[in-house]
Amino acid sequence: MPIVSTARHLFLMLFAAGTLAHAGDSPQFRGPDGQGHSDETGLPLTWSDSDNVAWKIEVPGLGWSSPSIQDGRLWLSTAVDDGASLRLLCFDLKSGERFLDREVFHHDEPGNIHKKNSYASPTPILEGDFVYVHFGRLGTACLTTAGEVVWKKELDYNHRHGPGGSPVLFENLLIIACDGTDVQYVVALDKATGDEVWRSPREGKMAYCTPLLTEVDGVPQVIAPGGEWVIAYEPRTGKEIWKFRWPKGYSVVPRPVVGHGLTFVSSSYDTAVFYAIRLGGEGDITETHEAWQLTRGAPHNPSALLVGDEIYLVSDKGIATCLDAKTGEQHWQERLGGNFSASPIFADGRIYFLDEEGVCTVLKPGKTYEVLATNTVPGRTLASLVAADGAIFLRTDTHLYRLQQAPAQ
Repeated sequence: MPIVSTARHLFLMLFAAGTLAHAGDSPQFRGPDGQGHSDETGLPLTWSDSDNVAWKIEVPGLGWSSPSIQDGRLWLSTAVDDGASLRLLCFDLKSGERFLDREVFHHDEPGNIHKKNSYASPTPILEGDFVYVHFGRLGTACLTTAGEVVWKKELDYNHRHGPGGSPVLFENLLIIACDGTDVQYVVALDKATGDEVWRSPREGKMAYCTPLLTEVDGVPQVIAPGGEWVIAYEPRTGKEIWKFRWPKGYSVVPRPVVGHGLTFVSSSYDTAVFYAIRLGGEGDITETHEAWQLTRGAPHNPSALLVGDEIYLVSDKGIATCLDAKTGEQHWQERLGGNFSASPIFADGRIYFLDEEGVCTVLKPGKTYEVLATNTVPGRTLASLVAADGAIFLRTDTHLYRLQQAPAQ
């Protein structure tokens, strides 16, 4: 049962007084649209551990959640004491000053995780005066931006390799994919109380994917890839709209991308296949709605990036690919080098690919492969970059950077 620390009417009063996301905010995983796009301009093309660094601050513990940004503040989750203490952090966007360091959950034995994962990998999501933070089966919570706990809830499933996918918000609901080794389901919680509104069980295997909200012919859908199936649901009720089966997919991580009447998804492990699926179907569309697929260079962990008519991928082994999004025709495929987990972003007319060792390759988008810059900072880097407030925010295993173009001398 959820632990409710604030009455629903108080929540609604606070929510009504809350501010909407402003230009320059990035309130969820993969930015304002959830697909890696940003309208920010004037971003740095080059940086190092000292050049074009507005500030660099140490972050306690370890977490691979990306920064979430709203109203001049930056939010991160982290885990200290080998995952025993799961915490929410808040920093001033301009100075890096820490405003909040709040323990949300404590588990003396949090369980094992994959060596590439952390106990704080899902990205917080922001709305108005509230922050929603998810640590997989270890706990989900809503807090005010002042740091007060509104509710807590623990969802029962064995995520085996640790927490993965981030939650999404729709109207009064917080929607989370819970695909464990024991049970698999998508659940919607009342965002004011944490009470369960609907739960849609599904068959398959473990997965770690963040669902994507979209509209098809003006009707909202939440697309939630899992082990063996991609399934779209009615977000208000959890009713299944369509499903597409991939025969060997499991441990699915990349978030879906939508555009041109298609959704783009990867089956992840063991042998990744990247699919373009036509939207607009109902029921089992496996045999009828596949537009095209890619096998060589498909990602296991990084999400895809759609820019105009081209879609960009990077495999975990550093193979970058540019395809025609509508047909799957390959424009180029090049080796960036390194290993990749973070998802690329498109900002200021550039594409930023960040590998796991602090190396960011900046490309010019287009049908011809063109590297604009290669930048390096020390440390491990599995969290995705965020562009906001005229800057790029980069999280390593020990620090958080605000990367900003230095004023001309």
